Amino acid sequence: MAETRMLKFVSVPQKRPAKRAADERTHDFDEIYREFVPAAAAEQAGRCSQCGVPFCQVHCPLQNNIPDWLKLTAEGRLQEAYEVSQATNNMPEVCGRICPQDRLCEGNCVIEKGFDSVTIGSVEKYLTDTAWEQGWVRPLVPRRALDQSVGIVGAGPAGLAAAEQLRLQGYKVHVYDRYDRLGGLLIYGIPGFKLEKDVVLRRTQRLAEGGVVFHTDCEIGRTIAFEELRARHDAVLIATGVYKARDIQAPGAGLGNIVPAMTYLTASNRTGLGDTVPEYESGELNAAGKNVVVIGGGDTAMDCVRTAIRQGAKSVRCLYRRDKENMPGSLREVSHAEEEGVEFVWLSNPQAFKGDGVVTGVMAQKMRLGLRDSAGRQTPEPVEDGTFTLEADLVIKALGFDPEDLPAMFEEPALTVTRWGTLKVDPRSMMTGLEGVFAAGDIVRGASLVVWAIRDGRDVAEQLHKYLSVRADARLAKAS
Repeated sequence: MAETRMLKFVSVPQKRPAKRAADERTHDFDEIYREFVPAAAAEQAGRCSQCGVPFCQVHCPLQNNIPDWLKLTAEGRLQEAYEVSQATNNMPEVCGRICPQDRLCEGNCVIEKGFDSVTIGSVEKYLTDTAWEQGWVRPLVPRRALDQSVGIVGAGPAGLAAAEQLRLQGYKVHVYDRYDRLGGLLIYGIPGFKLEKDVVLRRTQRLAEGGVVFHTDCEIGRTIAFEELRARHDAVLIATGVYKARDIQAPGAGLGNIVPAMTYLTASNRTGLGDTVPEYESGELNAAGKNVVVIGGGDTAMDCVRTAIRQGAKSVRCLYRRDKENMPGSLREVSHAEEEGVEFVWLSNPQAFKGDGVVTGVMAQKMRLGLRDSAGRQTPEPVEDGTFTLEADLVIKALGFDPEDLPAMFEEPALTVTRWGTLKVDPRSMMTGLEGVFAAGDIVRGASLVVWAIRDGRDVAEQLHKYLSVRADARLAKAS
């Protein structure tokens, strides 16, 4: 009997693609993992146990058919594996790179912990990169041509996923974005060492070649009135994401060289793309030679500390009020940062900022973890006589993001919001209080993962299709 290609987790150890050494990778913004060789990818895919209830798939927001494409990869049927992978995901190569697999699919793999999980993300990245190289990624070809059009506000992952799904149905799709490049957070918020920009550009180019019309440098409410946008299209989707930085209320918070994370990351990414950024050139948004303190414990904070290392910072410290086990970010990202020379100052909370005009130090309070809150997380409590000061020439605030006031920006008070400032939608139809205006992604969910934005984009496209189909049928009935 032929040897099975699966269930090899008992004999084959977990192995990821080779990772570039820290002293090499900290001098550039290239991705840190090298490519899988085909034999290694097949071997690692073969570690899948093909369990009856695949928790990797259950815990994937996109419900990707992970065991199926792992089996096909192990059997060397790569094109079929890619077809299965992309059937539920508009950007599998993006998710393979930036999803926190340790908290999602891989973190819920049923293989016993002593054997380590399957390297799902690395195989997903390998599959799709191979598909692009081999020409298996087919052009975007609509199934038919429909007269109805949809206007999408925001060219981030939710907007792009919805655009692809709607264009496949045959709708005329126009995407409006305030920035000069397409991709939103994928281009300007995520550093190249996690997601190289040509990976995003080839996706948006495919959409444009497939008939999706993009309008860059176009801010709704300023370049085009929201009322005019609604008049142009049969339906509108708001997928702006959330970018308003949460601030910190502490003495000295207004000093110079205390900047929001997205401002800092955008300047770095723009510079890497070849733009001239005056604030970067002047040193205001450049960590070179500086003592950097990043406040926060999420994935954005990890992006900031690792960017600062690559810019040549003198020292980089991450200040977080809880401990390592209770941080919201990916522990894998923390491990990368520690390898690259970042110092984590756990159980510490900023109290004030020192300086004369510009920041020179962060006064912090040592914390301990007390009783659990309603979410089950232990609440930080101050330690008596536990204050200390960190030297800082640049402080980056990575405290999360809130929605902008879209009803005011769009001059449309009928757009209602929740108590968190996110747009309020019908949970089934995903339509706002305005007829024909839908919303999806972080502007509804709140700041979340790219994979959830893709899921929301696919879901809202389905609801938009139902809505527009009913309207088209009603017009035909009236005409007859």
